Amino acid sequence: MSGALQSDVLSAEALAFVDRLHRELNPERERLLAAREERRGTRSRFVRAPEDFTVAPAPADLQDRRTEITGPVERKMMINALNSGAKVFMADFEDANSPTWDNVRDGQRNVYDAVRRTIELDTGEKQYRLNDEIATLVIRARGWHLLERHHEVDGEPVSGSLFDFGLTAFNNAREQLERGTGPYFYLPKLESHEEARLWARAFAIAEDELGLPHGSIKCTVLIETILAAYEMDAILYELRDHSCSLNAGRWDYIFSCIKKKGAVLPDRAQVTMTVPFMRAYTELLVQTCHDRGAHAIGGMAAFIPSRRNPEVNAIALAKVAEDKRREAGDGFDGTWVAHPDLVPTALAEFDAVLGERPNQIDRRRDDVQVTEEQLVDFEIPGSSISDEGLRVNVSVGVRYLDAWLQGVGAAAIDNLMEDAATAEISRAQVWSWVQAGRFDEARVREEIQATDASEEAKEVFANVALSVPFKDFLTTEAYALLS
Repeated sequence: MSGALQSDVLSAEALAFVDRLHRELNPERERLLAAREERRGTRSRFVRAPEDFTVAPAPADLQDRRTEITGPVERKMMINALNSGAKVFMADFEDANSPTWDNVRDGQRNVYDAVRRTIELDTGEKQYRLNDEIATLVIRARGWHLLERHHEVDGEPVSGSLFDFGLTAFNNAREQLERGTGPYFYLPKLESHEEARLWARAFAIAEDELGLPHGSIKCTVLIETILAAYEMDAILYELRDHSCSLNAGRWDYIFSCIKKKGAVLPDRAQVTMTVPFMRAYTELLVQTCHDRGAHAIGGMAAFIPSRRNPEVNAIALAKVAEDKRREAGDGFDGTWVAHPDLVPTALAEFDAVLGERPNQIDRRRDDVQVTEEQLVDFEIPGSSISDEGLRVNVSVGVRYLDAWLQGVGAAAIDNLMEDAATAEISRAQVWSWVQAGRFDEARVREEIQATDASEEAKEVFANVALSVPFKDFLTTEAYALLS
């Protein structure tokens, strides 16, 4: 990295701010991570907030979120996403980013330049520049469980969450507010309202130290663990001053159901958003958000359009449109896509429901009655576990890990944009199927060896898919192998 880059995003002052966040908040972070283990295997109960609260109003540029695009903090992808026509771009330091030091460091620079609208790229063949009208920028920091080993505080690796958040806020928050936007964040992998409270503490420290108005840091929480689904209301309460919204992080949610509740689910393709336990989760999310005046953001459309196969495109786009039509009809205020070519399809479905309105927060879902038991009723009538399902899971998981180990966090595999969340589903399903006696270890290893990928990726997948007890996250297992 050049000296200019160091002074921009890794200045002594910026790192000192990160260090302060870590020193003040890391003891509680470690306590909460230990509490995750203590809750394993216990029955989950709804955690409710006080009856009369609503979240703070969203700022003007987060009122209309009908289509959001996501992607890693890679320079070309960021420019294309900001120019995509989506209302919001979530720049991702987490599941779509392989956290090599170069990726993390360069990602901070790319965010810095994007905020100031100076981000550009000249490949020799094509020049990339920002349009006059761009999406609102939101940053996803890493989850509480992840570390950044390239920066230490008092002899230990810093929290990845606090590193990403601290640098981004220190370097950009005031600039963003002066430009009429603000420091906006997505918060991943929460498992409790107490973990949300810790984020509120981080925001308060940042606002105080950086001289920001109270409540100017805004956030959206991904409800992508089944434990968080029981505490949605309380999570909104803890972050109410930061106009907290919730997002249905569907892929990690399925992974969490396997990991936390022992679900033995059928082939991934059969676990659609219309199966009972996923329907219960998403309808509860919309109801909870709208009861509290918060946006409800729908799930990911991961399809990657192909200019070479119009027939495959037509079928896939019809499925994307159907998915987004259902979300808009259920009351969601917006949705996610992974590719710019999907933005018009998603926008059309939400335009048809919202019209000129920025959202449908005023639509209360009083008809929804979801019980604690419905969230863990994993029966899917007519479903099956097949050899093809095993082959797909192993193939996707191994090939994604191969890309991740080479520094690519969002990998195009079989016309889908795969990230760490879908790789987690793949290996978790394999693990659960082996434990349930559907396949033996030898059969899984046979599929692993048949996959076209590096031996290192095959070893990592075998470790996270076959080891007992279950490995919590493949990213923590493989992190030491990154540069």
